[in-house]
Amino acid sequence: MNYTTFFFAGIILFMGTACKKNETIDPGNDPNFTIVANDDGKLKKFNRKVEVFGINIYASRKVEDSKLLHAANVMAQYLDNDEDGVVDNQLVVDAMIDRKAYLFMWKKKLDRLHDIPKGWEGQDLGNDETHPTFVSSGKTGAFDATLEEVFHLITHVGYANVYPEVFGESSGTSISDAMDIARGGNFDKIPDSYPADAWYTYDDGTCKYDCQVTEYHYWALTSILGAQENRLSEIEHEWRLNTKEKVESQDPAIYELLTNPEYKFPTVLPDGTYKH
Repeated sequence: MNYTTFFFAGIILFMGTACKKNETIDPGNDPNFTIVANDDGKLKKFNRKVEVFGINIYASRKVEDSKLLHAANVMAQYLDNDEDGVVDNQLVVDAMIDRKAYLFMWKKKLDRLHDIPKGWEGQDLGNDETHPTFVSSGKTGAFDATLEEVFHLITHVGYANVYPEVFGESSGTSISDAMDIARGGNFDKIPDSYPADAWYTYDDGTCKYDCQVTEYHYWALTSILGAQENRLSEIEHEWRLNTKEKVESQDPAIYELLTNPEYKFPTVLPDGTYKH
């Protein structure tokens, strides 16, 4: 996925209109999360939201309520993986809140262009790429991009800032050193071709070095959790270690980082049914 579409810098044109007055918002029927009107006075293209441990998920009008609630459940499961009602790594959540991290869900592409409040950091998720039954149906069929986009927000805004020497997205950190091995070298830009023995070969020219780290983090963790186990033919042009066993045996550096209990990464793949 094009990195430039979900992490933002600079000014993006505001093309929205204010929420309609007296608009009826369906709160949904989730036992843990309630859909409420977006009354923040910001992100006016997005008429409603759900809050997860102090982090807001916004949705434009055409986004399905069920998919908004699914995103909330996935975020909750990533942050509270044992589902005891307490976030697993409070430092990460605090960093996200301090930097006003937010997820925004869109149906129309124009909704991706919106006014970004100063000091906020956002990540997008499309309604039509959100597939709540992916995990429960055996991890086959259309992939649930919620597993990717929510995790991008958590690592880019949370982990990279809490542990800058370990998970920072610049050259010389622990995760970037591991990534350089996986790519077969330290490349500021996408090379014309990767070394034959590289197993991480992302080739989107718009994805700069920090973006490459973000994507690498996602591929490794979700492979360890089992999300990619049936998808090798779809993803091997970009990532070849699609199972926990492959990551552990071929990329021990990233496996050690992501399974180190100090950092409290998830050990169970979210399925969108947060049960606290």
